[in-house]
Amino acid sequence: MNREPTADGVRNAAASIAQILPPTPLLPVEIDGVRCWVKAESLQPIGAFKIRGGWWRLSNLGDDERKRGVVAVSSGNHAQGVAWAARKLGIEAAIVMPRDAPKVKLEATKALGADIVLYDRPGEDRDEVAARELEARGGAVLVHAFADPWVIEGQGSAGIEIAEQLGKQPPLILACCGGGGLTAGLSLACPQSAVVPVEPVGWDLVGQALLAGHIVPAAPDAPRTICDALQPPATKQINLDVLLGRSDPGVAVTDEEVQAAQRFAFAKLGLVTEPGGAAALAAALAGKVALPDDTTIMVTGRNTDPAAFAATIAPSR
Repeated sequence: MNREPTADGVRNAAASIAQILPPTPLLPVEIDGVRCWVKAESLQPIGAFKIRGGWWRLSNLGDDERKRGVVAVSSGNHAQGVAWAARKLGIEAAIVMPRDAPKVKLEATKALGADIVLYDRPGEDRDEVAARELEARGGAVLVHAFADPWVIEGQGSAGIEIAEQLGKQPPLILACCGGGGLTAGLSLACPQSAVVPVEPVGWDLVGQALLAGHIVPAAPDAPRTICDALQPPATKQINLDVLLGRSDPGVAVTDEEVQAAQRFAFAKLGLVTEPGGAAALAAALAGKVALPDDTTIMVTGRNTDPAAFAATIAPSR
């Protein structure tokens, strides 16, 4: 069944999620004299916003689909979102994860009871691995990390919370962006807001797609990035269809700008952030976007390797 994500779907997702999870805090922060807000999705039970889309997708499965189980593809945060929802709903879940995913994400996903299927990145096509897994499991349901209408609606529930917490839709929302699920969901939730996707340099595929008007794949020589959660090979048409005409053009941030944002979040807000979860904050701090009062910045995840995070926030000698 072809289904498009809708604003009503986002509102329904928000109502469902409100029954099981408290809203994440909206923290005040001043950046270059401008009053902004940080939406601390890093404080979710799984340490990332992906719990929203995982819950809304799995809670909408039919009885027969629940019996067949689900398969997801993820470097870690979507994996945990699906695994968390699957455990809560009594559904079997298998997660296709890259072998080089952060150990903390692999271990957390396994601890939630999901079966882990590893693949090599680069080298293996993760969608082909997932297709084999779906066939092996007798017709399990694929829960895509960003190109699924229910997942998009679930992620957008964060925008409903933001509007309720602020008493209005903010003029600007900066969103960490991989495939565009969160950005698309926020665009549906907050149509009065300019929603800007923030991606790593060389992996700004949503931003490029918005400019070109069509999907742009990652270059074969795309640079390495510390933002492991923000490097899918391309966005999908379902995301682009939502974003065209709704989202503002994207911006790209460097690893160094992301690390500066991680240090800022820890020092000023007491937040542990993974690199990909700090990308939107990096754009704000680096002056990549003009910030009106009440700009809202998504901090989307905290699932980072402890040693790497300690090295990032350690004072320079």
